[in-house]
Amino acid sequence: MRGGIEAGGTKFVLAVGPSPQEITARHTIPTRDPAITLPEAADWFAGHGVIRSLGIGSFGPVELDANSPRWGFITNTPKPGWSECDLAGFFMDRLGVPVGFDTDVNAAAMAEYAASGRAGGGLAYLTIGTGIGGGLVLDGKPVHGIAHPEMGHIFPRRSSGDRDFPGICPHHGDCLEGLASGPAIAARWGASLSDLPADHAAHAIIADYIAQACHMLFASTAVGEIVIGGGVANTPGLVERVAARARELDAGYLPGGQRHRIIRPRLGGDAGITGALMLAESVLA
Repeated sequence: MRGGIEAGGTKFVLAVGPSPQEITARHTIPTRDPAITLPEAADWFAGHGVIRSLGIGSFGPVELDANSPRWGFITNTPKPGWSECDLAGFFMDRLGVPVGFDTDVNAAAMAEYAASGRAGGGLAYLTIGTGIGGGLVLDGKPVHGIAHPEMGHIFPRRSSGDRDFPGICPHHGDCLEGLASGPAIAARWGASLSDLPADHAAHAIIADYIAQACHMLFASTAVGEIVIGGGVANTPGLVERVAARARELDAGYLPGGQRHRIIRPRLGGDAGITGALMLAESVLA
């Protein structure tokens, strides 16, 4: 059996199964402080038999350099109490198994890439929720540089109808996450995007910001697909509006043309946890 953790800022999704495609048990716990959340997760795994390995897809930023003594740490996250948390190390010590570790969005991107049939052209996964992040798979591998991509912290052009809101990102103000995440939407309109009327200006504004990120990814990486997940992305019609706006922004220029696609996750809400189990599989290879 393998174990997987999709470690999100709001909840931890836990699962065990003999393969990433076969989950036999799962559980969800709220993300509180590490001293409560991590032992609760470890106890759940201990109650579900012996696992041979564990995969963790975590919210970030995280340290992915295998040569760093801080590999497996959550680093300078804005989530209170979680900075410098040795996430991978805790579970290696507590469960006594090897751990595969990456960002939650890289894990989801790998799972969606596998579900796509591993088609050429690569794939990017954007999650639009409490935060905004992105994972990128090229040539079948998640992209890591000296760290991991932070696609939620690019700076989109401001909408003409959205010039006064300063943004909520504590580091950058009006970056993509500061403008289009769930908390940013609630901060300036007092409701979630899905709760606002269908004709509210927020729908076009948020779609425009996300479409700019998609156009940037198509133009700079030439990926074939961008998969958009997360709570905000569940707003009816949003992904379709993003796709239409991205085509307008491109104005027929990119050589990939209609081969570039913006879609919902094939795996639905299981992309992240499936990717975590793939990370568990990878350390046994």
